[in-house]
Amino acid sequence: MAEKIILASGSPYRKAMLVSAGLDIEAVPANVDERALEAPLKDSGASPEDVASILAEAKATEVSERKPGTLVLGCDQTLSLGDEIFHKPADMEGARRHLLALSGKTHQLNSAAVLCRDGAVLWRHVGVVSLTMRKLDPGFIGRHLARVGAKALSSVGAYQIEGEGIQLFEKIEGDYFTIVGLPLLPLLKELRALGAIDG
Repeated sequence: MAEKIILASGSPYRKAMLVSAGLDIEAVPANVDERALEAPLKDSGASPEDVASILAEAKATEVSERKPGTLVLGCDQTLSLGDEIFHKPADMEGARRHLLALSGKTHQLNSAAVLCRDGAVLWRHVGVVSLTMRKLDPGFIGRHLARVGAKALSSVGAYQIEGEGIQLFEKIEGDYFTIVGLPLLPLLKELRALGAIDG
């Protein structure tokens, strides 16, 4: 029988992806101040992939310490354009600035997943996807954001490729699940190896 897995996140996208894959998931959001954890990493030379992994681990360990004996999955995603890390836009003007900055350029989404039990890390993985946004006209950006509305504020890049956001791109290199929120195939492989799901 499959083991119940605690998802240390309130993300409806991640939960839906895991449930669709047939996993028994309970969502328990982590009590972690991501920006406070990230601040000292800025000058430490940590890569965007490292930042995603550190934040995912912090979430997984925090929840696993509250839920003894359970298998906990922590996830985090960073969007990087060169050395710059983007965060979820606070408002529609922030979303517009994100899309203007990404327009005509290739950026990376770094999706980290960490499995913990009783505060100990059992496994970690960071999936990286390269996305090339087509050159966007500022007028189009405004019209696009008006159509998608507040959904633009729920992701680091101000887009969802599973919706209208796909129209912003000319090339994507990598795994769909990694873009949507977590490296699902490597995670399933590890869950089988741990005996947490049938394999």
